Order: sequence, then C-alpha cells, then structure tokens
Amino acid sequence: MLERFYSRLIAMERRSPMTAQTYRFEIRRFLEFLDAEGLSVETVDSLGISRYLEDRREKDHIDSRSAAKAISALRSFFRYIGDEKLRDDNPAAILEPPKRSRHLPEVLSQKRVEGILANTDPENPLGLRDRALFELIYSSGLRVSEAVALNVRDCYFSEGIVRLRGKGNKERMVPFGGEAALWLKRYLEEVRPVLLKSGRSNALFLGRTGRRLSRKGIWRNYAVVTAVAGTGSKLHTLRHSYATELLAGGADLRSVQELLGHADLATTQIYTHVDVSLLKESLKRYRPKLRELKTASKA
Repeated sequence: MLERFYSRLIAMERRSPMTAQTYRFEIRRFLEFLDAEGLSVETVDSLGISRYLEDRREKDHIDSRSAAKAISALRSFFRYIGDEKLRDDNPAAILEPPKRSRHLPEVLSQKRVEGILANTDPENPLGLRDRALFELIYSSGLRVSEAVALNVRDCYFSEGIVRLRGKGNKERMVPFGGEAALWLKRYLEEVRPVLLKSGRSNALFLGRTGRRLSRKGIWRNYAVVTAVAGTGSKLHTLRHSYATELLAGGADLRSVQELLGHADLATTQIYTHVDVSLLKESLKRYRPKLRELKTASKA
C-alpha cells in the first residue's frame, strides 16, 4: 500500500521526489501508530488522526511547519485510500494546519561566511571538495537538494552560470562568482577524478566511495566545519545570507525570487524584513559613535 501510494505521488500528483519521500516517511509512521493502537486506515477517524499528530509533537517535538506537512501527507494518503475504494470519506480533510510562525532567518555577514569556509582543509581532497561545494552554495544561493542533484555538465564556466533543478523539478539558471569558480575548477581537476576512481558518474559532487554526495553527507560535513569555526550556523544560512546580500546590494525583490527559485513572492519578502532588522542593529551599534563624531565636530 505504501509503495503504491508513493508511486501515485510521483506519477499522478507530480510531486517532487523529495516531497514524495517525505510523505512516504510520514505515512509509514502513521501506519505504525495505527498498528500500535489497534486501528486501521479503513476505520480511523479524525480524532484518531489528531491523536497521531499529538503523539508526533510529544515524541518528536515537531514544529508547526512539520505538523502542516504531516497533515498535507495525510490528506493526500486518504485521497488515495478513497480512490482505492477502501473508504468513501477523508477523515484528514477537516484537520486545520497550524499557523506557521514566521521567524526571521539567521544570516551571516560576508566576513563571517569567509571565516567559516576558511576552516575547510584544501590540502585534503575531501576538504577541497567541501570548500568548492560550500562556496557554490553561498555564491548562488543553492538549496542543499539542488547541490546534490548537480551534474558536471550543469556548470558553464565561460558564462559563470549553473543550471539548477529546484522544487517541482523546475529548472533555472543562476550565476556564480569568481571565488566559487576558482574552487570548483580546482575540485574538478584535482579531486573529482580521484574520487571517481574507475567508476562512472555524472554527479558533480562525489563522496569518498565515488557515488553522488548525499544531503546527509553535506549537512554532516558542514556541521564539522562550523564546529571548528565555533558557530552553530546551519547550511541553509548560506542561502539566507546570499538572498539578504542581494537585496542589500540593490537587487529588486522579483529578481531575488527568480534567483532563489521561489514559487511565491511572499516567501522572498521575508528577506526584506531581515534587511531592515540588520539596518536597525547597525544603527544601534554605530549611533553612539556618530554622536561622538558630531559632538567633536561642533567643538
């Protein structure tokens, strides 16, 4: 049942592989819950589903965003159950997703990003690979899933552009800077052939086994680098920092939306609040100094 549901997500609902995997994971947890409670998909009601969500909050400490995804997965699953003629209602349809709290994303200054990336070891093949990877993520505002999906042929060095496959398998072209190009060329010339060994792969970034580097592998490697740097920054912060720097540099919101691959402009608008927040912090920090200079000039 679970595998048929997964196939439906890909073939009929046109979900991205990542979304389909997330939904499959959620429904697997749900089916395990039903089994433990002595319930079944044919008989469980909305109250039973609510108990499952409460169980997820208590045991896994999921936030409002994860709870909303779980409800979306359950609605989709029970639509599938209805199409399979196993029941004629959707008990998840009446569940209201929680309101998502919109926290301002963490951003780092260019100097701090450079400090973090300097903790990679370019003398080590895997360290050089990680430097090239993180430089590209920061230079082009990549999602980690987009970095994983990159193939060698997606990098156009003469134009300074990388081709990305984002959410919903939508393609977009994004520029990358000279620093990223420098490290990428070194990686392609010095490291990738060694990692590839005698195997064959189109993947741009490879693991030590010669296979495509995974999301978990990238997250783990970045966590090591930030630990050495003495910061708890997450990898997605590089994307947030990229977007904030674009807006601070005068880029218009619509262009930033296109570069980030956001389907909804409202998603991009949060970075305008970040920019204003940073401006306020700078004013607080430098206002006393400005007052001192003003007083000194009058004297």
